Amino acid sequence: MRSIVDPFKPDNNPDNLTKSADPSRDSVLSVSSLNKLARSLLESNFPAVAVEGEISNLVVPASGHMYLTLKDKNAQIRCAMFRNRNQMLRFRPKDGMQVVVRGRLSIYEGRGDYQLIADAMEEAGDGALRRAFEELKAKLNAEGLFDEAHKQEVHDGFRHIGIITSRTGAAIRDMVSVFGRRFPSTRLTLFPVAVQGADAASSIVNAIALANRLKAKLGLEALIVGRGGGSLEDLQAFNEEVVARAIFGSELPVTTAVGHEIDFTIADFVADLRAPTPSAAAELMSPDIGDTIQHLDSCALELRQRVSGRIAEAQKDLNWLRRQLKRPDRRLQDHAQTLDRLDNQLQRGIRNVVSTRLAELLQRHRALVASSPSNRLLNTRQKLQGLSKQLHQGTSNILQRRNGRLGELARSLNAVSPLQVLARGYSITATESGQILRSIRTINAGDRIVSTLADGKVTATVEKTEGNSG
Repeated sequence: MRSIVDPFKPDNNPDNLTKSADPSRDSVLSVSSLNKLARSLLESNFPAVAVEGEISNLVVPASGHMYLTLKDKNAQIRCAMFRNRNQMLRFRPKDGMQVVVRGRLSIYEGRGDYQLIADAMEEAGDGALRRAFEELKAKLNAEGLFDEAHKQEVHDGFRHIGIITSRTGAAIRDMVSVFGRRFPSTRLTLFPVAVQGADAASSIVNAIALANRLKAKLGLEALIVGRGGGSLEDLQAFNEEVVARAIFGSELPVTTAVGHEIDFTIADFVADLRAPTPSAAAELMSPDIGDTIQHLDSCALELRQRVSGRIAEAQKDLNWLRRQLKRPDRRLQDHAQTLDRLDNQLQRGIRNVVSTRLAELLQRHRALVASSPSNRLLNTRQKLQGLSKQLHQGTSNILQRRNGRLGELARSLNAVSPLQVLARGYSITATESGQILRSIRTINAGDRIVSTLADGKVTATVEKTEGNSG
């Protein structure tokens, strides 16, 4: 287990806190005070440490806090990571996992336990690299860098191929050997780069950019980017985002040949073609010279057969033309007769066309006369006169029916008119205030009343009231 700590502050050195060399002259401390003092000393002198070790005894209670032991071959330390911190972890810790824990040293005063309070945790070694690999893979896949629609065609007919790899590695030797054996005329240009280490990714990116800039000048048609196999750390340059984006943005088609058959890198997913090994890349991008020679022999045989066939067909055509050849005067006579026959046909055709067109013209003239504006105007005027008579007659009939109905309604209304009732000897009696009298109970002797008759009103004073005997 290795740790990285801040240097001690001279003012916080425990030796400077000793009051006296004689214990009998020191004050006696309680356990709580001692633990609190020790906690203060640890937290002030170890405010930030980074410790690598193996997780064991991992416990996550219902509170969500995380308690574990971090150990190596020779020692161990208890760790606590509180809920607000462990919720930000991008992986799930497990027993046996190698991690780097960053935090501060402290003491749990209740038990006097020396512990590391973790603020952050990350996987160590290959685990961190593998997690970074998966995160970058998911990110680039979501952006569409792995889509087949973006991939260019890679075939075995390129005349000039650029190779981006180490100058001294086995990969370049293997590819040169395969190209030399299969198709020696393929031109190869090496862009030497570092394939591992801190500068490897930028070196590969610069080489891809340089190859694309020089493609027209050099006549480059495709690229191979690769190296031999190795550990995940050895292949890390080919898992860098800048390398993946450089391959994706390359105008030249890119074949990756990284590692052995079981090795996959981010560059393999972005590339236009992934070869399992550098030798396989050379195999895929070079035709077999034996197959080429055999194909050329086959093409030569087919060419000879086709030329012989065309010559034979041309000879047959020539013999037929020779038999068809006549004297010029006879050919002229034949042409003259043909011209006369065609002239007669033309004259008959013209006469037929003219007759047909004259008949059509006559028919259209008749139709035009029949539908002339004056005739149509006369017909329309007659129709309007007829419609006007019908309108007047219909209007007169409707008015007569409406007048008859109106007379009937007037007679019915007059029959129920109050004035007609008054004309028959009836009257309407009301108080001076205009209230209609319907009962003698609403009036007393001495009240003034007003009676409305058919031809006027009578005002009187009530002397007495008498009810009906019934």
